[in-house]
Amino acid sequence: MTFLQILILALVQGACELLPVSSSAHVIVVEKLMGLDPSSPEMTMLLVMLHTGTMFAVIVYFWQGWKRDYFSSPGQLRDFAVQIAVATLCTGVVGYGLKIIIEKLFMRSAPHAEIESLFSNLPLIAGALAAVGILIIYAGWQEEKAPRSREIQLRHSFWIGVVQGICLPFRGFSRSGSTISTGLILGLPKQKLEEFSFALAVVLTPPIIVKELLRLLKANALSGPGSTLHLFAPSLLGMVFSFLAGLLALKWLSRWLEGGRWKFFGFYCLTASAGVLTIHLLLPH
Repeated sequence: MTFLQILILALVQGACELLPVSSSAHVIVVEKLMGLDPSSPEMTMLLVMLHTGTMFAVIVYFWQGWKRDYFSSPGQLRDFAVQIAVATLCTGVVGYGLKIIIEKLFMRSAPHAEIESLFSNLPLIAGALAAVGILIIYAGWQEEKAPRSREIQLRHSFWIGVVQGICLPFRGFSRSGSTISTGLILGLPKQKLEEFSFALAVVLTPPIIVKELLRLLKANALSGPGSTLHLFAPSLLGMVFSFLAGLLALKWLSRWLEGGRWKFFGFYCLTASAGVLTIHLLLPH
């Protein structure tokens, strides 16, 4: 990969990972347009490090808010931990259940079927983008009508976790877009909802990073010290760029969410869905 390719992918991943527009959909499309192989060891390592960069951006951006709202007393910390645990458990059960159903039912004709083989399916990505776009638009309209709750409760954590689990098997179905939209429909306060959604992301990201690294090792991609350095150096550079892009994206997201412009992200997702389908038709198969 060239320096310019690393920069472009890092900026796309860093910005889109934290905006409700699905980073995976955008990164896959950009990789295909640049003629890169998303399944290559170099690209796998880069994606892992880009996720790491955006995770640190989330921690830096929300740390003061988390300290104020959740870490200021043992009682608040306990309640917060329980809410995160409930949402994460629901995510795991729903996400893993969908993975098994898709692999065993819809992909049963393929030997050694893995849901990851669907991640570069552009028509499927377009459909997921359209679905989350509709959800975001609906939530944006509903937020003005739904009564606002003062605190996030366990029932809210349950539904947010369930919706987050539905996102996991489908590239294009934005995690932040769907969880924040669910909270808006449930009438949750915007600032705490944003903090809660990205706290879930920090909990969810390390297992995903470990999973991708294990897949990389299983494929015998890292055959020696020289190979490790060759893959790690450009990925570390990409992590720095994704961290910076992530901070800027979070500021943008907060302004639009607080300013009542959430639904415009949904209109963008619908436009992006049409664009992905067009690219699918134009690219050689």
